[in-house]
Amino acid sequence: MDLAYIWFFIVGFLFVGYFVLDGFDFGVGMSLPFLGKNDISRRQIINTIGPVWDLNETWVIVAGACLFAAFPEWYATLFSGFYLALLLILLALIARGVSFEYRHQREGLKWKKAFDTMIIVGSAVPALLWGVAVANIVQGVPLDADHEFIGSFLTLLNPYGLLGGLTTLLLFFTHGVYFVALKTDGQVHQDARRLARRSGLLTVVVAAAFLIWTIFIAAGRGAPLTEFAIACAAIAAVTLVMSLVFNMRDREGWAFGFGAATIVTAVLTLWFTLFPYVMPASNDIANSLTIENASSTDYTLTIMTWAAVIFLPLVLAYQAWTYWVFRKRVTRSRIEKAAVTTH
Repeated sequence: MDLAYIWFFIVGFLFVGYFVLDGFDFGVGMSLPFLGKNDISRRQIINTIGPVWDLNETWVIVAGACLFAAFPEWYATLFSGFYLALLLILLALIARGVSFEYRHQREGLKWKKAFDTMIIVGSAVPALLWGVAVANIVQGVPLDADHEFIGSFLTLLNPYGLLGGLTTLLLFFTHGVYFVALKTDGQVHQDARRLARRSGLLTVVVAAAFLIWTIFIAAGRGAPLTEFAIACAAIAAVTLVMSLVFNMRDREGWAFGFGAATIVTAVLTLWFTLFPYVMPASNDIANSLTIENASSTDYTLTIMTWAAVIFLPLVLAYQAWTYWVFRKRVTRSRIEKAAVTTH
């Protein structure tokens, strides 16, 4: 297989990793107003992702760098055309990161409430806009003969794009609540399980509608990997339901695992629907960017492939080790003890 096609799926793998890992970060942040009934519980929730949130975000940096190097035409069209949406995502991520670092610097209630609000908004905005962006890439956007985006930010806010954004918002929210249930004890743990039941049911309905619409897009476009897209969509539906079942049985580890599998297969559904395009043109299919006309030279892709073979396993091993080190639950008693020590 041509290296350009291999790198299309490597980039997809990197975005899958980002959406799975930073996805539950977003969900944890969005769960604060529902589960954080007092400062102790809010600290307990935030501490579940305290050691890993910045590591999770590096996946999008690597994905963006690989996109730039492997598919410069795709990168140029995407980042120029989706500039405002991506800028809003960047600002939200900055606000969220600042909040994690500064929230504990003072004990004032107003101080902490302001940063909690930044965490919530900084989690919800990317969760929504990533779905809008990816859905529009799959559906296609208006491009001219030079592969330049000729729409506006409002062009992206079409029904399919908004449904994609709502789907990722709910998927990440439920995924994050599963993680809170997995990593906490006491009242927060019980509340997270109950919240996941309610959000999970809504997620099933919205995600099912989005995946069915995506399959119709794949079939209408005559995508060569439509069968794989259908299979992944079916698996995503099953794993999402299974995550709800295990959550109801108080098996939060399995619930979180099936939630992660749902995101993996949902993103793969989009990637198989997109193939062999990287950015279809909705106004004239001849203006579309494909894997072949958007990719770098074989020499560049060869160097990148060797780098990926050497460094990607090391990165995965380091991430796995980090999660193993911080695998224990964040208990309420530990937070209360730390609060007493601080004062």
